[in-house]
Amino acid sequence: MSRIGKQPITIPSGVTFNFSKEKNKVSVKGPKGELHQTIDPDFTIKQEDGSVLVERPTDQKRHKAMHGLYRALIANMVHGVSKGYKHQLELVGVGYKANAQSNVIELSLGYSHNVFLAVPSEIKVQTVQEKGSNPTIILEGIDKQLIGQVAAKLKELRKVEPYKGKGIRFTGQYVRRKAGKAAAK
Repeated sequence: MSRIGKQPITIPSGVTFNFSKEKNKVSVKGPKGELHQTIDPDFTIKQEDGSVLVERPTDQKRHKAMHGLYRALIANMVHGVSKGYKHQLELVGVGYKANAQSNVIELSLGYSHNVFLAVPSEIKVQTVQEKGSNPTIILEGIDKQLIGQVAAKLKELRKVEPYKGKGIRFTGQYVRRKAGKAAAK
């Protein structure tokens, strides 16, 4: 049995969990918002005194593969509507800048032109530029998958290079540096 799939999901106070068997849809509503997820009709979801358990019908390879996935998706939804998710990205490089206006981020990344990136309305964007530190982009929202996709799209605009460490990275992310030409002699 899947180690992750068999773990129960605790539902915190203030969060309502609803499963519609006819539509195969899980709905989670909390103080930060509401999320929906459709699941495979073969799976059953049991709700017992403040916890939710995902059960698979058989030991087929497909059911085993999906068991842990659905449990993790539901757990991420519960965490998102109760506490939310937050990603911080920093821009490392001379002259790199970020500016957020409503849901559009304007980035100056050393290209001949500025890059504009539209962010979905479900995500709150904030930019911080303090003197003496790298510009930071803060993404906040309830959908872990959506925030991860936006962060990946931002990181893709200027990947971290291993020689000087310039690029867009998560705050605190370790970048393995390579020695340059001088080390070859």
